[in-house]
Amino acid sequence: MPGRRAFELDADEIVQAAVEILKVQGLDAVSMRTVAASLGVSPVPLYSRIGNKESLLDAMSCHLLADAVPGQEPEEPWQVYAIRWATALRHRLLATTDLLRLLGHRSTPYVEVSKPLVEALRGAGFGPDEAIRACRLVVWTAVAGTLVEPSRFEGRASASSRRRTGDAPAMSEAEAEDLFRLHLRYLVEGIERDAVRAR
Repeated sequence: MPGRRAFELDADEIVQAAVEILKVQGLDAVSMRTVAASLGVSPVPLYSRIGNKESLLDAMSCHLLADAVPGQEPEEPWQVYAIRWATALRHRLLATTDLLRLLGHRSTPYVEVSKPLVEALRGAGFGPDEAIRACRLVVWTAVAGTLVEPSRFEGRASASSRRRTGDAPAMSEAEAEDLFRLHLRYLVEGIERDAVRAR
C-alpha cells in the first residue's frame, strides 16, 4: 500500500502538504523529508514529482498567492480596485506564517498575482511600462504594510526593549490598518496625478 500511495502522489498534493507544514510550524520546518513524512512516503517520489527543495518553495509561493486577490468588478474604477487589490494582498501576507520569508527574492508569484491589476491599469489607459511601474509601487506598499503590523512582533520584545516612560505608545492593529489604507490612498492619488500629467 505505501508503494501504491507514493505512485499516486501528485505535485499539488505535495505542495499542499508543504503549505500545511508552513502554516503550522513555519518555513524552517519545511523540508523534503518533513513533507514526505507528512504524506507517509519516502522523499524519493517528491523529487520525481516536484524537483528539489527550491522548486518546492517556488511552487508553494505561487500556490499561496494564487487566489490572494480579487478580480476587478464591472465598471469599478482602477483607483478603487487598486486599493481593494492591495488590501487583499496584504491580508494574505499577514495570514500565512513566514510567507514573506518564503517569497523572498522570488518574482514569479508577484508577477502572477499582479496580472489583474496591470490589466485594470491598462484598461484605464496606462501604457504597458506605466502600468507595470504603478503596479510595482502598489505591491511594495502592500508588502511594506505587513512589516509594521503589530501582530508580527507580539511576544518578541525583550524586557530591555519594552516601552519606557515618554516613548510613543505602541501601534495597535487598527491603527496599522488605518495607516496602511491612508498610505495606499496617497499612493493611488499620486499615480493618478502623474498619469494625468503625462497625458
